[in-house]
Order: sequence, then structure tokens, then C-alpha cells
Amino acid sequence: MQIPGVDTCVALMEQYAMLPNIRRHSLLVARIAELLAHHLQEILPAGQAPELDFCVNGALLHDIAKTPCLKEGCDHAATGAEICRKHGFPEIAEIVAGHIILQEFSLEKYKKGLFPAREIVYYADKRVRHDAIVSLVERQEYILENYGGDNERVQQGIRKNFRRCGQLEDALFSFLDFSPEQLLHEVDKYTGQSCLSGFPLDDADSADLSDTNAA
Repeated sequence: MQIPGVDTCVALMEQYAMLPNIRRHSLLVARIAELLAHHLQEILPAGQAPELDFCVNGALLHDIAKTPCLKEGCDHAATGAEICRKHGFPEIAEIVAGHIILQEFSLEKYKKGLFPAREIVYYADKRVRHDAIVSLVERQEYILENYGGDNERVQQGIRKNFRRCGQLEDALFSFLDFSPEQLLHEVDKYTGQSCLSGFPLDDADSADLSDTNAA
């Protein structure tokens, strides 16, 4: 298994011209993913929790193709997965490919405490609008407003995706000692322990984790 590491993630962000706002978003998603993986490792039996490094690196690279796809109109999850495979990170590619819609949703597994890194990154991404932590309801409203248009089929797909994410959230937090509403507080509290402390992103450290600055 190949894990890129934080320095390589930064280099790939530079190589694929990731915009500063997308970097800030990716950093916050990674901080949430790291926090969740850390707590699961403390609570679940040895070997059952998701690998923290996979969660962090998958989160940092989940939008690696967002900038080129904004210009070219491509599927940034699929293109991002191709980029990761190209650079020799097939496991990270699977996380990137599944960060928008989970192809292998299994509530039965989640209720048993089985949360692959892909699910952790998927959930973390759903809790971040731009560079702010928000609820699933707020994130769904944003996605519907910006991507739902007048297409009822697309809107139904978005709502189904977030219903599944809500089920994942319920299962995930049944194993944690804090609630979804406390996520912002827990991320702030964990900052000093984070492997991402001092992460070299443009203005990333000045980003407000609440939703006061997010559009």
C-alpha cells in the first residue's frame, strides 16, 4: 500500500494548480477526517478502525481534480481518482472516487463499527461548506441550490445521498463520545495534536471554522 504523505499531497496540490479556497476546504475536511479516525482508533478494537493516514491523505486529495474540472467540465471525483492512480496511490484513488457518492453503502457494516477511510472522508466532506463546518442539512441546502437546478431527478438523487449520509452519521456517532453538533468544538480542541498543524496552505490557518465567512 502506498500513502503519499502530507508533503506529497502539497506537491500534488501545486502540480494540479489547486485554488486557495479549495485548499482551505481540503484542509478542513482532512482535519475532520483525522479527528474522527483518531477517536475511532481509541474506541474500537485494534485493527478495526480506519487507518488515520489514509483518512488524512484521502481527504487532502479528495478535490485534487477540482480546479482542472472547473475549467473542463469533467467529473472531479473520477478524474481525481485517475490522478491518484497515475501517481501510484490506488488506495487513495478509491477514497477520492467515492467522496461524492458512496457506491458501497452498508448500514449493517456501520452499525458494527466498520468505517472504511472512504466513508470517513465522504462524511467529512459533507460537513464542510467552502471552509466552514456546517450541518448535513445546511450542506444539503447548498448542494440543492447550486447543483439541483430545476431537475427533479437530480434533486431526488441529492436528497437520497444525504439521507444515506445521515444514516452513516447516526451510526458513526453512536460509537463516539461527542455529537455531530459538537464537531466544530472537537476539531478546534484537537488542533494542537493534529498532524496537519502548520499545514502550508495559503491563508489556511486564518480560515474561520464556523460558517460566518462561508457563502
